[in-house]
Amino acid sequence: MVRTPLTPWERQRGERLGELLRQARGARSMVDVAAGAGLSAETLRKIETGRAPTPAFFTISALANTLGLSLDVLAEACVQGLGEPDAQVPLSA
Repeated sequence: MVRTPLTPWERQRGERLGELLRQARGARSMVDVAAGAGLSAETLRKIETGRAPTPAFFTISALANTLGLSLDVLAEACVQGLGEPDAQVPLSA
């Protein structure tokens, strides 16, 4: 299966997610937060640096829970100031 390239908007959204997670982690170590969420520190590093801009829902859910973040607030914050995506994908057929 070939994965379609990410749009610039999707890359920016992923970078914003990483920035928000880094801020929420604060002084806590990457290893502690990753372990609390059931992830490797390398996976968290990739998300925080934007190298994994589209992590799985359950990965973000586990991180949000570990960091005490609301998924609704996190999702909204990820797109604030980014404008509209290049193409909308319908949520239902």
